Order: sequence, then structure tokens, then C-alpha cells
Amino acid sequence: MKFFPMFLRMADRDVIIVGGGETAAQKARLMLKSEARITFVAPDLDEELQALVDEGRAQHERGPITPETFKGAALVFVGSGCPGLDASIHALVRTSGALVNVVDQPDLCEANTPSLVDRDPLVVAIGTEGAAPVLARQVKTHLEQVLEPKLGDLVALAGRLRGAAAQHVHKDKRRAFWRWVWADKPRQLHARGAEREAAELIKTAIQNGGAPDDAGQGQITVISVGAADPDLMTLRAVQRMQEADLIIAAEPAFAPIFELARRDADRIVVGKDHGTSDWMLSDQRKAAIAELEDGARVVWLVPAREAERAAFGLPQDVETIPAVMS
Repeated sequence: MKFFPMFLRMADRDVIIVGGGETAAQKARLMLKSEARITFVAPDLDEELQALVDEGRAQHERGPITPETFKGAALVFVGSGCPGLDASIHALVRTSGALVNVVDQPDLCEANTPSLVDRDPLVVAIGTEGAAPVLARQVKTHLEQVLEPKLGDLVALAGRLRGAAAQHVHKDKRRAFWRWVWADKPRQLHARGAEREAAELIKTAIQNGGAPDDAGQGQITVISVGAADPDLMTLRAVQRMQEADLIIAAEPAFAPIFELARRDADRIVVGKDHGTSDWMLSDQRKAAIAELEDGARVVWLVPAREAERAAFGLPQDVETIPAVMS
């Protein structure tokens, strides 16, 4: 991974865009989604960029370009339209110490702009380090279809209610409460346009101390693992891994699959973690059922050859799915 994905706070920070044409305009449209202060550095600006300056949404500098031009900038885009000039400006930006993106010259970029799925404040960034921009756009298109257009409004509401939830919902019930919000009736109502009803439902649940009694129940998912390669996991298996409160790996070889789990999920690797060296399937089953009775979501990674035997004795509503497509 050459580029580490990170979201930067841009409020009241300076972004310099070198150029006055369409290339600069493309970067400006992106940065206008943020609260950054935008400055164009160019002799002249096209009509779109000049309008932004006239409206007070950006500034314009015509003077000579020196390292001082970029001093204190959080990010610099260089896109004058002349590759040789852009390379020279890149050297000046480096002298100033600012992060720089030189348009269409990936070797001169310390920062890349990803494809964005914008459901502000929910933002999904997709990057390929410049290797496959067409693929990035395909992934973006898929996510645009998956994430409902007004989902950002529900995310913003959840942000405003986090304090109330922390006050009224016990910490042991909080994860199940938010799981209910995002995977159950509140999100379903909001997605079909019943925003007010969804908000009232969430607020009522908070005042009542958590999700309704018939929601947020525990679950055991047995994932039948044939190959311990995270890249081969089915979408459903990945979803269950990311929802899990506890993951039990029947074999140490399955540990790489933990990369797909939530960072705060509990993990047990049988034969590796303390006290599990002599655990049989029956011991693992008992541990899974104990967590289930406490309302937890458990994922049990077992070898494909033992999946049927592992599920024997579990509650009837246990889910058994393959790790990889057959």
C-alpha cells in the first residue's frame, strides 16, 4: 500500500489550486464539498472559477509562484495544463513542505483524490493508487446503487443522538441498539421516505433504554472454510464477520480471516489462545451458545469437512454459509 487512506479535517485550512482552466475546476468542485479555504494561483481564470472568486467562495492570486505561495497550505493541486511547468511547480511545493497532487503525473503525487460516494457525513472513498481508475468508477457506481440517496440524513441524525443514546442506553445494549438502527426498521422507514417516523422510532427506543425486545437478538453463523484466504470470502461471509461480537476460529490457519472483522470484536483461535489447546468442537459450541444467550452475534469459522458436525446441537435458527463461492 503506497497511499494510506485517511480523512483529513479541512475546515479553515488552505487548499491551493494551481491553474485556471477545466483541470483546476475539477479539483475545485471536489474541494467545495469541504470547508477548506480555496485559492487559485494562475494568471487568468475561466468563467466558472472567476464566478467562485466573485461570490467570495475562493481567492485568486496572480503573482509569481514561489515556495512562499504554498506556505501553510494543507494541500496543493497542480494542474496548469503544461506537464513541464507542473513538474517545476511540484519542486517548489515540496520545498514548502505541503502535500501535493500533480494532475496526471502520479509519480509526482503525495496525495491522491479518490472516487467518492457522498452521503455526507457518510463518505466512502475508493482508490486504486492510479492503477485502475475505470475500476474505481465501477465500484463507485455499485455503491451509489447500494447506499440510499438520503442515508446521509440518517447518519447525521444518529450523530446528533449519540449523546442521548450514551446517556439512556446501557453500554452492554448500545451495540445492539445501533445495529438495530442501521439494519432494521429505522433505516427501512427512512429509506422509503418516512424520515419523521424513523426519527421518532429511534428517539423512543433511546428513551426506553435500547432496541425493542424483538430486535437485536443474538445469532450464530457457522462459516464453512475451505481456503483461509480473506480475498476469496463471499459477501455474506464478510458481512457476518463485520457484524460479529465474537469470532471463533477452529484452526490457527484461519486467523488471516480476522482481517475482515471489526477491530473491537473478540477473537478466539482454538489451539493458540490460552486455555483452548484441548478444545473440541463441543467446547467451541458451548462457548458460542453462551455468547448467544447474552445477545451476542457469533461467527464460528470451521473447516468445510466439519461444518455439518459443528452445526449439530446448535439452535435451529443457526446460519451456515460457505466462506467462498463454490
